[in-house]
Amino acid sequence: MPYNPFDYLETQEEINEYLTDAFQDDDPRLFIIALGYLARKKGMTKIAEKAGLNRESLYRALSENGNPKFTTISKVSKALGCKLAVA
Repeated sequence: MPYNPFDYLETQEEINEYLTDAFQDDDPRLFIIALGYLARKKGMTKIAEKAGLNRESLYRALSENGNPKFTTISKVSKALGCKLAVA
């Protein structure tokens, strides 16, 4: 089985650090893909409910070819227990 770093992110601090690193990458798709992996790890149905979004739409938005709106990104981040911030 290939190594998947998402399998080892357990604490909120580790999740926040990973998302921060993904956000700072030059490729914005990396952040969206990271959100998708984390949402699947936590349970897409649970995250969709917390975010007030449709599960199927959320899968599409956070897929490799997805193009989520900023409101979706913000809601999913909050559902994952993270805050989006500009420093």
